[in-house]
Parts: sequence; structure tokens; C-alpha cells
Amino acid sequence: MTTKLAPRPASVSGAQQNELLAALPRDVLESLFEHLELVQMPFGKELFEFGTAMEYVYFPTSAIVSLLYVMEDGATTEIAVVGHEGVVGVSLFEGERAMCSAVVQAAGYGYRMKAQPLRDAFARGGALPALLMRYNTALFAQMAQNAVGGRHSSIEQKLCRWLLDRLDRSPSNSLKVTQEMISIMLGVRRESITAAAGKLQDDGLITYRRGNITVLDRSGLEAYAGECYKVAKTEFDRLRVDVARC
Repeated sequence: MTTKLAPRPASVSGAQQNELLAALPRDVLESLFEHLELVQMPFGKELFEFGTAMEYVYFPTSAIVSLLYVMEDGATTEIAVVGHEGVVGVSLFEGERAMCSAVVQAAGYGYRMKAQPLRDAFARGGALPALLMRYNTALFAQMAQNAVGGRHSSIEQKLCRWLLDRLDRSPSNSLKVTQEMISIMLGVRRESITAAAGKLQDDGLITYRRGNITVLDRSGLEAYAGECYKVAKTEFDRLRVDVARC
């Protein structure tokens, strides 16, 4: 029998596992404590659905979240991925509706808070709105590059970028993921992913076995992904520099 973890209050050390929260001045972070709660983020949990009201904001610490666009026929395509570097579900206007769906893709933990307290904190100005706006710029760069890559990149390049995006947000070089899941996220046929993964394995970049992909040559994977990955990565690296200056 699995015991479900009840939400717990925030702590400085815990909250600072999220890079945005860690960058806040101590007094600003502590002012959010009464609103932040540590929650489990199990695999497959839908944090919000397209068109629904944005009730909570999530700051992942060890979980990874996919932002998905869902078509009328049920087909999905991943438009961005968020981990310990970011935040999911920010809404600056009361009654704002989600423009995409958010689903936990790698189980872990994160801090959540209701949307209104974050809006109140944003309105007070200071470091918090500056960080959120800077992060939003980096997230937009990721979405834009995914859109361009989806049109002009090969299946192998898309797969490399997808793997690298998760590697940047994971504690190891191994990822638990099936080819079927990757095909759904990228909006391509499973057979195409099988062929692409086989080519990357033959080239010595990855190994794949029973739902587990291990990256053997990260630099080779980055070179293969090319601009498809580098543009968004550069923007997030700039974000980390800016965050470190706060």
C-alpha cells in the first residue's frame, strides 16, 4: 500500500531546490512561506488542462512537467518542458484560462501555491516579478525553437533535443521513458522514433533498453541536435546568469 504524502509547509533549504525560488532575497522568499506547500508530483498527474482556470502555481524541485497542446482529435504535441529551473501555471489576471495542458512527465516533488497570493506578491514589485518575467522570456525562446525545430529538423534532431531537454533537468544521464511516450510528445509515428533511437545507438550516443535511455555521449548528442537545441539552451544559460546576480 502506497502512502500519499500530505502537503507540507516550505522550508528555506527545500524551496531553494527550485532555482527561481532560490534566487529570491531571503525576506521575499520567507514572505511566501505561508502560501508554499511541498507536494508530490506523480507521473502522469495533470496539473491543469487547456481552457481551465489557473488555480495553482507550481515550482518543481525534482519533477519534470510537460506543457502540451491538445488537438480536437485528442492528438498532443509538447510545446515546452519545465523542471527545477522554472515555474508552471503563472497567471497574472484573475479568471485567466490555461492556453495548454500541463502533465507531470517525470515523478518528483515541487512547491505549489494558489494563484492569487502570487499575483498579490507580483503586484508589490521587486525581485519576484523581475525573475518571473525573465523566466518567461527563456520559456518563450524554448517554445519558439520547438516550433521551428518541429518544421525544419529531422526526426533524429528532434529526438536529441527532447532527450537533452530532460537531461538538463534530471540528476543523472539515464531517463525512464518509452518510445511510445516520445512519439506522443513529438507528434510523430512510433516507428520513426524506433528508427531514430536505433541510429543514435548505432552511433554510440545512447543505449536503450526496456524503457530506459542512457546518454553515453552528451557532446555528440548536442552536436547532432544542432541549432534545434542550442538556441533555447543559450537563453536558459543567460537566465541562470541573471538569476545568480539577484
